[in-house]
Amino acid sequence: MKIDNQGQVSLEYLLIFAISLIILVAFTLPLAEISIENTMDITNVLNAKSDLSKISSQINQVYSEGEGSKHTVFVHKKNSIKIKVEKNKIYSNLKLNNGDYKKIKTSHKSNLKSTSLYLYKGKNILVIEWPVSSDKMVIYRK
Repeated sequence: MKIDNQGQVSLEYLLIFAISLIILVAFTLPLAEISIENTMDITNVLNAKSDLSKISSQINQVYSEGEGSKHTVFVHKKNSIKIKVEKNKIYSNLKLNNGDYKKIKTSHKSNLKSTSLYLYKGKNILVIEWPVSSDKMVIYRK
């Protein structure tokens, strides 16, 4: 009697293919996860930089218009952050996925008092104002 070995060979090929696929997935999934986290960090940093630039631009506008001027800035945030405003710069420390912090800053011309503001998750309304008969500009959340 002759025994047919074709079924056993097909089963061995399927087993080798399955093991190869498992090994491939085991190595590529962690790398993909790291890439996604890095991409999310870059996106968050760029969004925060854009928001700080928007605020800085309005600070410059109020400063150039002089006393009595006032501007409102609308900022929508996915996460809460603390921003620090000084006379010539605005900055924030953004926490990355790996636990490190990235300092994001923009510069502007103004006579603002140094202060800190919290931008909460969701809609934030900031008012930048140079009151009449005042030597300093102010920025506050509305």
